[in-house]
Formats: sequence, C-alpha cells, structure tokens
Amino acid sequence: MKAAILVFPGINRERDMARALRLVSGHDPAMVWHAETSLPAGTDLVVVPGGFSYGDYLRCGAIAARAPVMDAVRDYAAKGGLVLGVCNGFQILCESGLLPGILMRNARLKFICKDVHLRVERSDTPFTRGYNAGQVIRVPVAHGEGNYAADVETIKRLEGEGRVLYRYCAADGSFDDLSNINGAAQSIAGIVNDKGNVLGMMPHPENHVEDIMGCTDGRGLFAGLVQHLEKAA
Repeated sequence: MKAAILVFPGINRERDMARALRLVSGHDPAMVWHAETSLPAGTDLVVVPGGFSYGDYLRCGAIAARAPVMDAVRDYAAKGGLVLGVCNGFQILCESGLLPGILMRNARLKFICKDVHLRVERSDTPFTRGYNAGQVIRVPVAHGEGNYAADVETIKRLEGEGRVLYRYCAADGSFDDLSNINGAAQSIAGIVNDKGNVLGMMPHPENHVEDIMGCTDGRGLFAGLVQHLEKAA
C-alpha cells in the first residue's frame, strides 16, 4: 500500500500515522507538504492526520482546507481514490467539501483526551472490512471540537445511505448521553462520502495498533485497507 500523508503547519500526528501504516502495511508512507500541487504517482491512500493545523485559527481545518495540495486531493477523491481524515483531518475534509457537515465545540466545552468505545456499523467498506458489523472497539480521542453537526436532511441522508461507519457507544455497544462524549448528532464518530471512498473520523485508530499500547483495536482499520487494495490489485 502506497500511502501519502499530508503535512500542514501545526499538524502533529503525522508520525504516529506513519508508524501505524508502516507496521501494518510494511511500507513507508510519503510525507506530502501542504504547498505541493500534486500527489506522489501511484498513491493508493491519502491520509489527513490529526493535530492543530494553523493553530485552529478561524475554524478548525478552515485554512488547511484551502492549501494547494487539497486541490490534488479533491481530484484524487473524485476519481475514486481512498482518503482517510482523522481528528483535525476530519475537520479539514468537512471544510474542504469532501464530506458534509461540520465539527463543533464539544457539548461540555472541554477538551477530551481519553480512550472511548466505538461501534462499527458496517463491515463491507474499505475502511471497516477489518472488523465485524456491530463490533465494539476501543480507541483514543483527543479533541476540543469533535461534535459532529449537520442539517436534518443531511443526517437523514447519512443514516439512510449507511454512511455512518463509526459511532460512540458504551462498552457493551449501547448508546447513551454519557458515551456520546462530545454531543455529536446520532453519536456519529465517523462518516463516508456518497461514493464510500472518503472517511472522516474523530478518534485516533493509529494510536492503538501495537501491543505495547495495551490495545490493538485500531489495527483493523489499516489492515482492512491493505486487504481491500490487495484484492483490487
């Protein structure tokens, strides 16, 4: 799997992501600076990592969404290329028009940094084939603006088209106000675009891929991507 990780000023999770991709795929990803106007030839996956691009000025991800490299990412996605945005990357994808909705301040107006549980809603997508539908996984979050919001019609469309891939939940897979850590609509933690090739999610699966971290639940996302690409080759 030939992955390209975008790097913006203020992004700070690119090396975490690079390590996860290297461990799972066996290949070193390319680091692509925000001022570039093209992606490396043969790119299989574009990753927009977490952090605080441009210090989160204006709105989270608003400045990064207008970087030169994002035009190349939009063209790549339009042709069916796989794009993964995590945390600030999710915010950037929404601001760039690649995903609907927006990420608002957490409902309790506090930065949240802890492990959370997610329910995997489908197992038939490139981003979830490493899991079973209904499976509960544990991954970390670290954000102050992860409250996913969209208009009523957009939420209905996301639900009706099965585009919600990950939801915040309790350890047993149930939903309640306590497990919906940031107040996101419908407990949404991750969504895909209408073609199913662009995923944005707030939690950080890249930080749970090694035994030394005490949990490897995030590994399934990356392993599933590798399997998907190998099958497509």
